[in-house]
Amino acid sequence: MADVQKAIYDARPLGAGKMTVLGLQHLFAMFGATILVPVITGLSVSATLLFAGIGTLLFHVLTKCKVPAFLGSSFAFLGGYAAVTQMGAEKGLDLATSLPYACIGVFCAGLMYFVLAGLFAAFGPKRVMRYFPPIVTGPIIIAIGLTLSGSAIQNCNQNWWIAIVAVLITLVCNIWGKGMIKIVPILLGVLGSYILAACFGQVDFTPVKEAAWIGLPFKWGDTAFAVFKNPDWGLIVAAIIAILPISLATMVEHIGDMCAISSTTDINYLADPGLHRTLMGDGLATAVASLFGAPANTTYGENTGVLNITKVFDPRVIRIAACFAIVLSFCPKFSALIGAMPAATIGGVSLVLYGMISAVGVRNIVENQVDFTHSRNLFIAALILVLAIGIKYGANDAISIGFTSLSGLAVAAIVGIVLNAVLPGNDYVFDEGAKGTSSVSFGPRRVKQKE
Repeated sequence: MADVQKAIYDARPLGAGKMTVLGLQHLFAMFGATILVPVITGLSVSATLLFAGIGTLLFHVLTKCKVPAFLGSSFAFLGGYAAVTQMGAEKGLDLATSLPYACIGVFCAGLMYFVLAGLFAAFGPKRVMRYFPPIVTGPIIIAIGLTLSGSAIQNCNQNWWIAIVAVLITLVCNIWGKGMIKIVPILLGVLGSYILAACFGQVDFTPVKEAAWIGLPFKWGDTAFAVFKNPDWGLIVAAIIAILPISLATMVEHIGDMCAISSTTDINYLADPGLHRTLMGDGLATAVASLFGAPANTTYGENTGVLNITKVFDPRVIRIAACFAIVLSFCPKFSALIGAMPAATIGGVSLVLYGMISAVGVRNIVENQVDFTHSRNLFIAALILVLAIGIKYGANDAISIGFTSLSGLAVAAIVGIVLNAVLPGNDYVFDEGAKGTSSVSFGPRRVKQKE
C-alpha cells in the first residue's frame, strides 16, 4: 500500500510554491464552516483555528501520515453546546462560565472514539457496525439539523434581508460556481452578507480596532480546566450525559468520510492505516481541542472536494494547510473581526448548514436503500425523530433524570441504538470494499431486508 501511495505522489511532483498554494486552497475550503462553529457557540475563534491545525497534525501522526484529511469544527455537537449552556443558565451561570462544562462533555465524547477504535481492532468492522446501521444513524443526523433550526431562525430575525443575501450567495456559488467558488460557497456567503451589513452600518468595528495584531489564541478561563476551580459536579455529569451520545453519530460520520476519501484517492484507507487508527486520530483531535476551549473536530468533506478537483492527494499539502491555520490563530484582530459578524449573517448561513446536515441524513437512508415497508425500521426512525424534536421544542427542552437532564438528541440516540439491537430483523452488513463501496454515504449499502 505504501508503494501505491508513493507512485501516486511521484506521478505529479510538486514544488514548494505549488504545495503552498494548494495548502492555502485547503485552508479556504475548511475556513467558512470551521469558524462558523465558534461564532455560533461563543467559543474562541482563535482557539478553534489553533486546534483545527493541531488536531489535523495529530491525526496525520496517528494515521502514519498516509490519509489526506483535514479536521475542522464539527457541527454535530452544536445541540450539545446549546443544551449545556441552557442548563448552566438555569443555574445562574453566564455563557462564558457554562461553555467549559460543555467542553468536558465533548472531551468524553472524544474518548469514545478510542472505545470504538478498540472494538474495530478487536472484532473487525462488520461486527461493530451491526449496531450502527443507516436506520439509526440516518434519523439521528436528520434530527441534529432539525433541532438546530430554531437558533438559525432566531438569528435571521435580527435582519432578514442580510440573512437572505447570505443564503442567496451561498446557493448561487454552490450551484453555478466553478473552481474555488464552488468549493467555498459558505465562506463567500458570509463575506458577501458581512460586507452588505457593514455598508449599511450594521457592524460595530470598535473591537477590531482595539484588538492586538498578535496574541495568545485562548485564555485559561475558557478551558475545561477552569471548571475545577469551583466545580458544579451535577452540571459536569449532566454535560457528559447530554453530549456523549452525539459521538455515536459523529463516529459513523467519520467512517463515511474515510470511505469518501478512499474512493476519491483510489486507496483503501479503511484497511491501511485502518479505521482504528483514523478513529483514534479524530478522537484525539477532539479531546485535545475541547480541553482548551475549542470545538470538537471532524474530518471535513469540503477538503475531500478539493482533493477530487485537484487530483493532488499528497497528505503534505493538508499539513501545510494545518500550519497556516495555526499561524492565523495568533492574530486577535482577526478573531475580533469574526466576532463582529452580524447575527443575521450567522443565521443565513446556518439555515443552509443545518438543512444540509438533515439532508445528509436523508441521503444516508436513501443511498443505503433502507426498507421502510419493514415495520421495525419505521418504528426506530419514528421514535428517533419524534423524541429528538419533541423534547427539544417541548415545554422543558430536556428530560430531567435526578440531578441531570438528557437532551432530546441524547434520548433519541440511546433509544434508536437500543431498539435496533433488541428488535428482530437487524441484518445490516458493513462491507469493507476496496475503495469504500458507498463513498458518499455513511457506510456501504445495507443488505436487503429478508421477508
